[in-house]
Amino acid sequence: MSKLLLIESGTNVCSVAISVNEQVVGLKESSDERAHAAQLTVFVDHLIKETGITIPQIDAIAVSKGPGSYTGLRIGVSAAKGICYAADKPLISIGSLDSMTYGASKLYQSMVKEQGIDLICPMIDARRMEVYSALYDTTNKRISVVEALVVDELTFKDRLDSNRILFLGNGATKCKEVINHPNAFFVDDFSPSAQYMIPLALNALANKVFEDVAYFEPYYLKDFVATKSQKKIFPGM
Repeated sequence: MSKLLLIESGTNVCSVAISVNEQVVGLKESSDERAHAAQLTVFVDHLIKETGITIPQIDAIAVSKGPGSYTGLRIGVSAAKGICYAADKPLISIGSLDSMTYGASKLYQSMVKEQGIDLICPMIDARRMEVYSALYDTTNKRISVVEALVVDELTFKDRLDSNRILFLGNGATKCKEVINHPNAFFVDDFSPSAQYMIPLALNALANKVFEDVAYFEPYYLKDFVATKSQKKIFPGM
């Protein structure tokens, strides 16, 4: 039996799961993105106690590699690498948009059939009107590059003229009023989750597609830009 510890932290959701083969046996999640650093390792500890599956029994650690939140990705990858180092376990990285698409295919299977959806477009908020996104067909095969897009009313128009597209994720929510096309469908209740990584992680485990724990870095897609705080630390200065 293949046992995996899975970590998703690249968005506003902090999600940790333990799976046995294709089944989720433990799942902890929070949508408070400001608490990722405090919650993630606590979630791991709670799942180990609740499931009775210890780190030495785990076959591999899977972590979302991005794109997504710079801070969230660093927290998740750092935790995953730390566990791999300490327990001598292999590290698997999963594309954030890939796992979102797998989750959407499972959750909205009936909608895809009923509405004749041709393509799925997961979107992760990248601030302002920018999103991280890619297009997938209904077999979960990615058919476009992963990119950062500034969304306006013409974004995806060529695709939408000939395809029905399902948009989802926290990036899609803010684009709903902008992408005004009869072939555009939006769902508002989708959240990334570590459990959606399972099929991809199992495939990587079976084919021994592992990352170098020492050198692996998240896929940020964009450079991190620090902003200067407007709050005065010392009054009068």
